[in-house]
Amino acid sequence: MWNENRNDAVALEGRTRLESPLVSAQDLLAAHQALTSKAFRLRERPFLELVNVRGDAGDPAFVSAFEKVIGTRLPVKSNTVAQASDYDVLWLGPDEWLVRSSEPRASDLEARLEAAFVGTFATAVDVGSGYTVLEASGERVRDVISRGCPLDLHPRVLARGQCAQSHYFKASIVLVPTADNTFEIVVRRSFADYFCRIVLDAAQPLL
Repeated sequence: MWNENRNDAVALEGRTRLESPLVSAQDLLAAHQALTSKAFRLRERPFLELVNVRGDAGDPAFVSAFEKVIGTRLPVKSNTVAQASDYDVLWLGPDEWLVRSSEPRASDLEARLEAAFVGTFATAVDVGSGYTVLEASGERVRDVISRGCPLDLHPRVLARGQCAQSHYFKASIVLVPTADNTFEIVVRRSFADYFCRIVLDAAQPLL
């Protein structure tokens, strides 16, 4: 949500101020984080740059243009992640990927990719304002996620370097393991508050 007036909004590089979709759940999230539990921890990674890319992985011009901007080749194996110094790239489908910055950034990646894609049959769309990213971690993190997600979360099935699209109760998510007991979760802005509240509720009996 774009907001230039709120005191709790954040400005990126002097541009329009941004407001977290979890603004109404901040007190709940802060209370959870104050527990410093080793079993489960949840935090937001707000304002990461997120760009949806569509193109033909068999087109050398598209692949080359993408690599020059991002710094890594497209992942072509289903449900895998490619990493560069500033971005990671999540496979969403045979011709669809989600590019995510490693840190909060001003949104200029869409323009840089579109310029690189001139002459190819490809698109880049900034979707950062429609999603947010949360990090879930801790010794019982798989138990908490399993309470609302039907995927097999065992490390032999879903490990670092992979990603998976699923749902957590009624919220669509993209699940990305980033360490042994850490997952990053991409969730739609419209479901972010719901997701935060229901995952903390699901975690409560395990804390």
